[in-house]
Amino acid sequence: MLIGLISDTHGLVRPEVHTALAGVELILHAGDVGGEDVLDELALIAPVRAVAGNTDPPDHPGLVAALDIALEGVRIHVSHGHEVGWPTPDALAAAYEADVIVHGHTHRQRIDEVSGRLVVNPGSAGPRRFDLRPSVGLLRIEHGRARAEIVELA
Repeated sequence: MLIGLISDTHGLVRPEVHTALAGVELILHAGDVGGEDVLDELALIAPVRAVAGNTDPPDHPGLVAALDIALEGVRIHVSHGHEVGWPTPDALAAAYEADVIVHGHTHRQRIDEVSGRLVVNPGSAGPRRFDLRPSVGLLRIEHGRARAEIVELA
């Protein structure tokens, strides 16, 4: 199974996102969506599940505080990360028991392994900030195991 990971779009879906996430079966958005138009455009690629970030209105339709799902035997937690303060891999792994923890908030793309679990921040796919390159992530689940990669956007 191939899952697209995206975060911190802040109202912008770059055209390159369509190419980077082509072929995914599901998109998980880790917050700071920036509007219903973002979810509608991402839904052209694949079904979308999204959480609210610290800049999203709390009553935004289609956004929940967190997602806890299981796909092909892999438990996945998605939240923006701000709820734990500054979301370090260790802080997130201490807060959530999932096999894969997906978050955003820092805009910094990274993949870490903490006690055999993946902690993934796909980076910011929206407006460029902090001199960081826009990016998304791909999560592959095969035979009950997950691996992730970052895809930088042009």
